[in-house]
Amino acid sequence: MVQRMTDSGRKVRFAITVVVGNQDGFVGLGRTKGREVGPAIRTAIDVAKLDIIEVKRGCGSWECGCLTPHSLPFETEGHTGSVVVRLKPAPRGTGLAIGDIAKSVLKMAGVEDAWGFTKGHTKTTVNYSIAAFEALRMTSQMRVTDEQRERLKIVSGPVKLHVAPSIVVEESVEAEKEAKAEEAAKEEAPKEAAPAVDATTKKEEA
Repeated sequence: MVQRMTDSGRKVRFAITVVVGNQDGFVGLGRTKGREVGPAIRTAIDVAKLDIIEVKRGCGSWECGCLTPHSLPFETEGHTGSVVVRLKPAPRGTGLAIGDIAKSVLKMAGVEDAWGFTKGHTKTTVNYSIAAFEALRMTSQMRVTDEQRERLKIVSGPVKLHVAPSIVVEESVEAEKEAKAEEAAKEEAPKEAAPAVDATTKKEEA
């Protein structure tokens, strides 16, 4: 929140920084300003979706040999203003050993284990987040050979299967389940016994 003093009083504006991602190889960062919080957040999300990058992941730590894309394939560095963020690959189980701001960016990108080293005025959260984002951007710009890609198990982009849920399919499945349940209930219900009619009563009535 930023306040500015004018002749008519204080004017309040909001600066929004948003990180979006699928936690599997894609991450984006956007920043906007506005007078209201809600529209500014929605605009920042749209800007972040337009600036999505594809992150390379791998098993670049010499201490780990799991050969799965859980960390970074090599060391990267990004800087914005006075903040410098250096990311190093870590063995499986280390987690994200870095500050909370950069941890959110790495988590959205799908990086599970990494070591982070920072310089500069990291209390400036905007520069800190942008520097971490630029460090991840360097992974997509770095060229790797086929031998390095095979040895470090480097993958670019998503590795999991993402299926978007379909509302129409879910409704049809639920309707089929309800119809089957009704049919089963009808079959289990005891059938009413038909009234027995004696032959003598039929003759009398005739």
